[in-house]
Amino acid sequence: MLDLLDPESRLTPAQRVWVLGHARPALAMLGARGEARVKVVGDSEMALAHELHKSVPGTTDVLTFDLEPDDQALLDTDILVCIDEAQRQAQRRGHSPERELLLYIVHGVLHCVGYNDTDEAGAAAMHAREDELLEGVGVGATFARGAGDAR
Repeated sequence: MLDLLDPESRLTPAQRVWVLGHARPALAMLGARGEARVKVVGDSEMALAHELHKSVPGTTDVLTFDLEPDDQALLDTDILVCIDEAQRQAQRRGHSPERELLLYIVHGVLHCVGYNDTDEAGAAAMHAREDELLEGVGVGATFARGAGDAR
């Protein structure tokens, strides 16, 4: 089950439908059971969470809070995705903000099922799996499109 929370209505209804319509089947391809709750936030809320939880100043694209770290087959996660960062990255990469948000959701869930991007090999494997899942739901490779871009 995937819930998309957008308390400030930063997404249009069509964007919301598109993100959920692609995120749910992408996550189903992983075979994980459970729940992922995704909240769309802006730069200020993301920067605050980034500082509070990671001790890193400034905004970021996605933060994942895995509430079931001992069972990678059972999702219980809260994910923050930053719409402002998604808009900036989407413009740089030449696609829509909702496609970028979809990438962030997939990325966050992959952290919960055992992927880690803290080293070069792990990042390569994680981004390859992101693109595989996005291709599987008809969106196409998204991270690879901006492979030279910083995340």
